[in-house]
Amino acid sequence: MSPGTDTGSNDRNDERFENLRQELRRGSLPLAVLAALRTEHYGYTLRKTLAEHGMAIDEGTLYPLLRRLETQGLLVSQWREEDKRNKRFYRLSPDGKLILKQLLTEWKSIHASLENIF
Repeated sequence: MSPGTDTGSNDRNDERFENLRQELRRGSLPLAVLAALRTEHYGYTLRKTLAEHGMAIDEGTLYPLLRRLETQGLLVSQWREEDKRNKRFYRLSPDGKLILKQLLTEWKSIHASLENIF
């Protein structure tokens, strides 16, 4: 086996990369959800919208995040019947709009800093 082809080392690198990638995504999801909820959605259409923009999220992650953001006063929700099914629709609250604006400004600053570092 030649240097650099140690499968154990590659497996560790793959695992480290995957862990860091997941951490980076987790930190970005609240911003992505808030931005997507500038337009009202229920869970399924929100997941679909996020996935279409490269931010796939599973239900087990999305719904607890929605509940947390609503508890923090950033979202409001309303149950409505659509297609003979009750669905919970989410949208930004006034505070959520303000926080989204602030977070977007912060994200742009972080992005610019990273670009300078790169």
